[in-house]
This record gives sequence, C-alpha cells and structure tokens, in this order.
Amino acid sequence: MYRFLLSRQWVILTLLGLALIPAMIELGFWQLHRHESRVAHNELVASSLAADPVPFGRLSSTRHGPAEDDQFRTVRAKGRFDTAHEVVVRQRTGADEKSIGYFVVTPLVQGDGSAVLVNRGWIEANGDLTRFPDVPPPPRGEVTVTGRIMADETSEASGIKDKPGLPPRQVMLIDSRQQAKALKRPVLRGHLQLTAVSPKPHGAQPERIPEPDHDSIGPHMAYAVQWWLFAAAVPVGWVVLVRRERQDRTAREDGGANGTGGTGGADDPDGTGTGGAGPRDADSAGNAGGEAPNTRGTDGSSPGPDGGPAEAAGEKAPSPAPAAGPAD
Repeated sequence: MYRFLLSRQWVILTLLGLALIPAMIELGFWQLHRHESRVAHNELVASSLAADPVPFGRLSSTRHGPAEDDQFRTVRAKGRFDTAHEVVVRQRTGADEKSIGYFVVTPLVQGDGSAVLVNRGWIEANGDLTRFPDVPPPPRGEVTVTGRIMADETSEASGIKDKPGLPPRQVMLIDSRQQAKALKRPVLRGHLQLTAVSPKPHGAQPERIPEPDHDSIGPHMAYAVQWWLFAAAVPVGWVVLVRRERQDRTAREDGGANGTGGTGGADDPDGTGTGGAGPRDADSAGNAGGEAPNTRGTDGSSPGPDGGPAEAAGEKAPSPAPAAGPAD
C-alpha cells in the first residue's frame, strides 16, 4: 500500500524534510537570541541614560576607551574648545535620516592638557564638498559640557570605510587615536555626544544628535515564531502528500481493473470481448472449418433444384394428384 515511499523521489523528499525541520528550529532560536540581545541592549541604554552624570575621565583614559556597558552613560567634562583643530565627519545623516551632511567634532582641552573629542552635532552639507564647511562657533572661554560617552568608531563596527586623501580637516570616522596625532597632545579614548553646554552658546548651533532608540525590539520574535511554524508544517505537509499519493494510486488501480476485463455474449453486446466468442464468431468458425452452411428447410428436407424440397434418401417424392375433371 505504501511501497511507493521506497521510490527514489519519495526517499529524497523525506530526507529533505528531515533536514529542514532541525534547520528551521535552529533559525527560530537564532532569532530568539537576537530578540533577547536587543531587549538587553535597550535595558542597558535606558539605564545608562537615566544614570547620574560622571566625569568623562572616570570611564575613559588615554590607554583604554569606555567599556561596552558604559556606552551612552551621561558624562561631563570641563575645558576650552580648540576650534583650530576642529574636524568634520563626512557622509552623516541628520535626525530625519534622509539629509546628508557632517558631524562637527571639536576638541575640548582640559586643565591637565588632555583633550576630549566633543561631537557638537550635525550640519547640512551645502556647496563645495572639497572645502571645509561653515561651522557655527562654540562658546568661548571655559565651558562645561554634558553628553553621552561613546567608543571610537571603527570600520568593522560602523561599516564605514576610512578613505585616504580627504580634504583638510575632514575625516570619515571619529577616532581619538587619529586625532591625537594631529593635536600632538594626549586625547582620552572615545568621544562625547553633546547634549548640553554651559554657558549656553549664542546664535545657531549644530543640530544635536537625538537620543538613541531604546524602545523598539524589532521583528526578531515574530521571525522566530514563523520559523517554528514552518518546522511544524513540514511533517504535516508530508503526511498530506503521502495520503494524496496513496489515493491517486488507488484510484488508478481501480480504474485499470474495471477497464481490462474481457467477457463475451451478453456482457459484450458488440461481440468484441476477449473472454468468449460472439454470435458472429460462431458462424465464421463454422465456415472456416469447411462445413456447408445449413440449407435444410424447416421440415428437415433439402431443397431441390427448383428450390423445392428434394426427395428424401431412399424415398420417392409423391406423384402429383390428377387434376379434377368436370363434375358428372
């Protein structure tokens, strides 16, 4: 009944289904882990943003940058902005995630001579991209800046390639070690995303970088459920296909049995059955055997030359009666 399952086609289909089930289950767990990682990241960011500010130097130094768990932590630094060594970071999007422009990074020189890179915000790219853009100036004198501590940017983490030969004071990545060479002074690792400055600056300033999203969890959990549903659907689909194949084969076998039986006579009115000879076949068989056709009359006698009955063997035909004369 189910011998067709041993055919090459069904063996391959079954093995393919057995391979897909664990693969889909594993993909579901992979998406689940991504969901859990995203939730943990959101909780870390939220707790860092809500924490009390600490000095920038407590979480960073000239030898090591902020730890991963310290990113987005609110920090403070005090010093003077060094606009002579200010740089812009190319190809950055604004808050609308559509407009292309620059991040403005200005070193803040502290009292001990070390510097902290401060990302003051975003400006739109207008005019000639090969020259340094017009940047709103920061406050003069000693200031206190507050913001989120961030690690140095790398090509591996950001996906942005660092291009050589850029115009002066333009960079692709915010890298404290690279800026330390240009400043010729110690620079603390990482940088500060500015959220507030005291005293407040006058006039227009770069657009502040928005707070990182820590509410969205993404579609990873939905993807995990989908993969597990696919894994459950594979054996169900296999059973449905097997039952359908069995029904089709049974229907073909029943149809073949009904269409090939050979019977003659009454069961085959056309006389074409293979099980027996019909009426016409009987007559043909008699003629083929050399037998004369049955030419006897209804009374058992043979017809004569003129179509009348011939004399029976050993008997003469009766003489015709004399015609009746006129009545006396």
